[in-house]
Amino acid sequence: MTALPQFVCASANPDKVAEIQALLVGIVDLLPRPAAVPDVVEDADTLVGNARLKAVAIVEATGFPAIADDTGLEVAALGGAPGVYTARYAGEGCSYADNRNKMLRELSGVEDRSAAFKTVALAVWPDGTEVAFEGVCPGTITTEDRGSGGFGYDAIFAPNEGNGLTFSEMGPDAKHAISHRGRAFRGLLDELSRRA
Repeated sequence: MTALPQFVCASANPDKVAEIQALLVGIVDLLPRPAAVPDVVEDADTLVGNARLKAVAIVEATGFPAIADDTGLEVAALGGAPGVYTARYAGEGCSYADNRNKMLRELSGVEDRSAAFKTVALAVWPDGTEVAFEGVCPGTITTEDRGSGGFGYDAIFAPNEGNGLTFSEMGPDAKHAISHRGRAFRGLLDELSRRA
């Protein structure tokens, strides 16, 4: 049996890492990000730019290929915000609940609650080769938290293909089947499978 290709996961977010591992199982041997690698300042103005910053930092620190992603939530009524600032929408060091609560306050009384989650999944090799894929999941922002699963904005994001459920109300398999991250990583997986 051929050994799976090894990549280091650039994410330090344990919730993201768990989702990425579930999506890559059997295709890639995903190694954990070394604890000694400092946090990468994500100051690019695009999702692919932030993913690239993280992946390149891991390649430089470990000498292994790296997989990174970046996700943004774009809300129509907020002019596409929070976008690249999704994780820190309510400020540096904020909690998932802080971000959701700020969004619900800003959308209070707003009729158009359409939104889209976007994820860029990117792999970088030590020779500088790079592949990236984007996954998009359109949906709406609910008026309150619903469900107890998932993380981040999952309790207030109802994907258009989710039969009215939020990501938090779905099981992991149902979420992965239609989510932005699932779509991005399936594209990346197809490419990694071709290269194996």
